[in-house]
Amino acid sequence: MNGTPALLNRILLTVLGLLLLGAGLLLVLLATVPSLGAWWHSWSSGAWGSINQLFDSTRFPGRPESWLWIVVALALLALMGLMVAWIAQQGKGKSNLLALDYDPGETPGDVRIGGGVAEQALRHALEGRPDLAGATVTTYEVQGTPALKVRLLPRQGVAPHLLAAEVTGLVDALEAVVGKEFPVLIHIGAGARTRFSRAERVR
Repeated sequence: MNGTPALLNRILLTVLGLLLLGAGLLLVLLATVPSLGAWWHSWSSGAWGSINQLFDSTRFPGRPESWLWIVVALALLALMGLMVAWIAQQGKGKSNLLALDYDPGETPGDVRIGGGVAEQALRHALEGRPDLAGATVTTYEVQGTPALKVRLLPRQGVAPHLLAAEVTGLVDALEAVVGKEFPVLIHIGAGARTRFSRAERVR
């Protein structure tokens, strides 16, 4: 429901993991294979010489500095900008507003209901249930419309459709109190808490 670029995050993590894995394997091979170590010394010396030659050939007239350092600095600034933009996208979409309406009564004005009202009410209704190992409620903004995401971790043996029906009833009651309908996503998942927590019988 939120704007977090999950696919991009997975791609970046995969690329970073492969790079670290490749670097680790290279270090292990350099330490254990003498012939590879000799090749690496020869190759790195040639590569370093080529880099020095490139910087020497791109110096400013009459100065020892190379204009390639400006390119490197600009590339690093662009990389930092991309990293800041990527960090800003994480968790995007969360909202603190659940309902907004105009009241034309004796004192006209906007009526706002924060998302914390629904989150606390549903969490209070769900906490302490023996059929749940955990429950979280979060308010998001989807295409300009406030919405709720209810994430449930049922214990083993609990029927998901019955749990979803009960939560739907709680949401209907909340909408009746608020006086406004809003989209709701009920996510029923599983995890270590559901697999290793002690099963309890629902009476």
